[in-house]
Amino acid sequence: MKVAELAKLTAATIERGDADIEITSAAGLDIAGPQDVTFLANPKYTPQIAETRAGAIFLNKAATIEREDIAVLRVDDPYVAYTLALREFFPEPEIRAFVHSSAVIDESATVAEGVEIHANVVIGRNANIATGVRIMPNVTIYDGVNVGENTTIHSGVSVRENCEIGRNCIIHNNTTIGSDGFGYAKTADKKWLKIPQTGRVVIEDEVEIGASTAIDCASVGETRIRTGAKIDNLVQIGHSCTVDEDALICSQTGLAGSSHIGKRVLLTGQVGIAGHLKVGDDAILTAKSATSHDVEPGKIMSGVPAFDNRDWLRSTAAFRKLGEMANRLRKLEKAVFAEKE
Repeated sequence: MKVAELAKLTAATIERGDADIEITSAAGLDIAGPQDVTFLANPKYTPQIAETRAGAIFLNKAATIEREDIAVLRVDDPYVAYTLALREFFPEPEIRAFVHSSAVIDESATVAEGVEIHANVVIGRNANIATGVRIMPNVTIYDGVNVGENTTIHSGVSVRENCEIGRNCIIHNNTTIGSDGFGYAKTADKKWLKIPQTGRVVIEDEVEIGASTAIDCASVGETRIRTGAKIDNLVQIGHSCTVDEDALICSQTGLAGSSHIGKRVLLTGQVGIAGHLKVGDDAILTAKSATSHDVEPGKIMSGVPAFDNRDWLRSTAAFRKLGEMANRLRKLEKAVFAEKE
């Protein structure tokens, strides 16, 4: 692909360099070669521009570069442009329509033409698999499951009974969709009585779920992951939760039952959300934070229990000085007592 074609693909303006240079891949500043396009999004990596061997670079309108031997592509967002380039150079493989001979598919299931079903897949009664679906080895699809068009389910995934997965989703290895919610009632003799988990999980379109994540079904009703949400590896989503559109949930986060996560919320690593809470649209909880109360839309929260990020930063700065402050206080006490004597 020539630089001119790449510019058109990414809505870039060629500021400098030969528009006919051939670009065959995309790579980071430190590993890019003469036929790679690279990018600069974070100013702290600016010194690497002096050493990069890239043939072209995406820069925002404010960034400057002294080198004359690199084609410069000006864009609003270099990271987005770089991502578009990566997607062009490394497209998803096309479906190879086949059903492996070792797959076990119930005769009542509906499997469309144009699907890719690998070894040892099990598909239960009355399941419905739409066209363009790719199911990798050792996946188990329980009874009554619906899988939408062009979804990919990687090896080791289990999708429990009556769950629904939308179109263009990706579910990574060893994730479980629709496992029993963690629901028990304590009896008079202080034993735990399991509450039947009769609901389901609904995954809407364009959702990606990482490896070894668990999304529990509801006791009644549904757990729902809405369109465009992205969920990392090792995330626990409890029964009856709702994760709204385009939310991003990072690794080792846990949502207790009936939590509602708003649109475009960002939950970073190891965040904990207590049950029956609402996290408002566009809120952010920073790493290792936990909240036991609702979070207002747009708020940035940190700590345990979580509170406003700016206050948390001031508090942690003060915390680091507690030892010094204690020593100063002891010296002041000694000075005061010495004067009294």
